[in-house]
Amino acid sequence: MGQTLSVASPSLFGVLPEDERRALVTTARRRRFQRRDTVFHEGDPGETLHVIVSGLVSIRVTTPLGDIVTLTVLGPEECFGELAAIGHGALRSASAVATTALETLSIGRAQLDELRARLPGVDRFLIEVLAQQVRRLDEHLLEALYVAADKRILRRLLLLRDICGDDDQVALPFTQEEIASMAGTTRPTVNRVLTHLREEGLVELGRGHITVMDRAALEHLAR
Repeated sequence: MGQTLSVASPSLFGVLPEDERRALVTTARRRRFQRRDTVFHEGDPGETLHVIVSGLVSIRVTTPLGDIVTLTVLGPEECFGELAAIGHGALRSASAVATTALETLSIGRAQLDELRARLPGVDRFLIEVLAQQVRRLDEHLLEALYVAADKRILRRLLLLRDICGDDDQVALPFTQEEIASMAGTTRPTVNRVLTHLREEGLVELGRGHITVMDRAALEHLAR
């Protein structure tokens, strides 16, 4: 099953006036996680919205067969856990796991409700976040039906490279197993594709990370 990633989620900071931004940073609970820490589990009560201050988080679900699928990877100023805004009794639809050292601002339901009451832009922001999830699910379905596994892997590498930084050569803090969960394929398939890319000089492989050496060439192959 093919999966796609989100790069440009809307930012809550972008819809708040400067004074509200400062107040949010001051009053929200600041939380820190180490790499691979679980922020919350699928099925937990959805009581808080998280805004990423620094680091990366992977949003994952478990299939009926017990496989882990990574739906998206999010970075600074993006948010997750938006079910906290929908209503009381909402449960987490996915797990959130720190991909790197992660720092977030945790906004409780009461604080978020207060922001929504004062600032209509917050509701528009939440609607856009939810609409983006629908678009992502549509992309998942199209990729599952029409895009070969090799190209899905290439596309994940490109998107992760753009999430992780703007430098020409960026070390991606992901294992081959994690890449497989993002691309909806198996680790042996990922290993085969990465080995070929390494032989072509397009990536370098290290323990627990992958470095993209030639983004333009990867983009050409991923079309």
